This record gives sequence, structure tokens and C-alpha cells, in this order.
Amino acid sequence: MTGLPWDASYHDGPAPWDIGGPQPAIVRLASAGGFAGAVLDAGCGTGENALHVASLGLPVLGVDVAETALAIARAKARERGIEAEFAAADALRLDRLGRRFETVLDCGLFHTLDGDERSGYVTSLASVTEPGGTLYVLCFGDDGPGTGPHPVSREELRAAFRPGDGWNIAAVEPDRIQARYHDDGAPAWLATIRRN
Repeated sequence: MTGLPWDASYHDGPAPWDIGGPQPAIVRLASAGGFAGAVLDAGCGTGENALHVASLGLPVLGVDVAETALAIARAKARERGIEAEFAAADALRLDRLGRRFETVLDCGLFHTLDGDERSGYVTSLASVTEPGGTLYVLCFGDDGPGTGPHPVSREELRAAFRPGDGWNIAAVEPDRIQARYHDDGAPAWLATIRRN
């Protein structure tokens, strides 16, 4: 995935999905102890979710293809005195990181991928998720009015993360994704997926 179109989203002020803080669903997950060990935030944008998790004392790596977003994330980390790492990486080639993580977060990335890209992305996620580790996917859902762009169905999530490929979907629950163009957020799915 080339970073240029994504990078342009950050040139003229905040991107539509950059709400200036972590997603409420991620804050709830974190407060419930949902994050453990080394954490990867795939498609971290300007780093708000990664910084929130890192502020709890966990080692966090946020990756994105948008260099401008990463520069903003690094500046926020410095300003807030939070230790977090941010690096440019292609979500379809996470194996190139040469690292594995106990918890992996995808907040708003899965739904941007088309059907052909999804299988490669799931393989990429498998390459960095420790056996027994947890993957959280927060994506636009297809259930309810005011859906965001590229809504995903529960069935699409289940089809992407199959037991035969070493995944076990523990839950797919309705939630919301906050964005600048929705007053109360858009319908979303929050999937909790374990790596066998």
C-alpha cells in the first residue's frame, strides 16, 4: 500500500477520522485490561490510540504508511512525555517488522481494504501476532443508519479470520467509531480475535 494518498489526508488539518483523542471503544478496552504485553497498533494514524495504551505502561509500536501522521504521533508522544514507538510500515507486509506482539489493534484499517487485499492483510497480521495473542478490530459496521464508508458485515469478519488459518473469533459486538463527520459516531463492529 502506497502511503501517498493516505499521507495527503493529513496535510490540510485533521483527517476525518482523527478526532483528537483515542476512540472511546479503545479506551473502554484498555480500562477493562484488554491490552497486555507488547502492543502493535496497525494503521495508527496520528497515534491517539497507541499513546493511550502506552500511557498505561505497555510497550507500543504504532505503524502507518502516512509519514505526516507518524511525525504528528511522534511529536504528541514527546509533548505528553509518553514513551511509544512509531514507524513506517506496510500493513500488508508486517512480517518485515521482524517482531511479534501479544496484542494487536486495528482501529479503522480493515474496512479500507478490498476483498482481495483482506486475505493478504490477515496473513500479515498472523505473522506478528503471538500464539495465544489477541487481535482487536474496530471497523465500520453495516448494521444501523448512518454507516461509514466501506461498512463491513459480521460475516465478512468471520470469513476473513477463519479457524483453519489459526484464528478464533471470541466476539463481534456492536460499537461506534467516532469521526469528525458523525455527531455520535458511526455503527461499528468491535471484534475480539484470538491467535491459536
